Amino acid sequence: MKTSRKALAVLAAGAGIALALTGCSTGDSKAPAGDGELSGASITVGSKEFTESHVLAQITALALENAGAKITDQTGISGSATVREALVSKEIDIYWDYTGTGWVNVLGNTTENLPADLHAAVAEADAANGIAWLEPANFENTYRIAVKSDFAKANGIATMTDVADYVNANPKDAAICAASEFINRDDGLPGLQDAYGFKFSEIVELDLNLIYTQIGESCSFGEVFSTDARVISNDLTVIDDNDGFFVEYAGAVTLRQETLDEYPAIATILAPISEALTNEAITELNGKVDNDGEDPRDVAEEWLTAEGFIA
Repeated sequence: MKTSRKALAVLAAGAGIALALTGCSTGDSKAPAGDGELSGASITVGSKEFTESHVLAQITALALENAGAKITDQTGISGSATVREALVSKEIDIYWDYTGTGWVNVLGNTTENLPADLHAAVAEADAANGIAWLEPANFENTYRIAVKSDFAKANGIATMTDVADYVNANPKDAAICAASEFINRDDGLPGLQDAYGFKFSEIVELDLNLIYTQIGESCSFGEVFSTDARVISNDLTVIDDNDGFFVEYAGAVTLRQETLDEYPAIATILAPISEALTNEAITELNGKVDNDGEDPRDVAEEWLTAEGFIA
């Protein structure tokens, strides 16, 4: 291990403080309101703290601005529960979430006996809470475990069953780097270990953005998102969830039903955009931010323009 646990703890704490100070932006975004289907509308767009959520929020903001809405940027809210509460309490009006998060974290279901159409089940159940789920995009951002590619090859690790066998046989080399939310979610680490019959010997809690570079350094294993381009840039191998533990995480726009009733054009505007957001597309957009250092809004604007959604 090249980085001490103490040094990592300091680094993670620093990242958390920086997020608290700068991660959540308030105030109007730079494009003014104008003519269009949403002329006169004032909409606050939120997001979670990770790259993909930022990119999706900027895509949404730009598309709605293009239709005439005045947008307030409230992106970078830390934690699924926090951003959901912001929607319910009307601090924000719209944000992207995931079907798995909706089913387990929001609605309080287990990962057992999942509905055949998870999006439809989530949308129907959450309607009772006054929340609408628009049609899902063509990408799914699932939790996965990853290792360095050379580590996977050297130890014959391709599936989660292989991981369980390795961890049980090598407990001294069985640390995992993971973020707080994954560590505590039933559809995250606790359920994963129960499903495959093993337990990591050490959990190193880090900010999610630090994990990708620390796999192979501080931990042999790490939590990743399947559409995160840093999997590629850090030469990681994503482990196959061969028993299908992880819940479907299809991305979808969520907003209060009252907002949708007032501005039904939101669904019409965002539907073709969601359809165009494939696994390949969102991974490429994430990579432009995480690997190339581009600004999420610039990335969103370039993609929307190239796809013909805005001029």
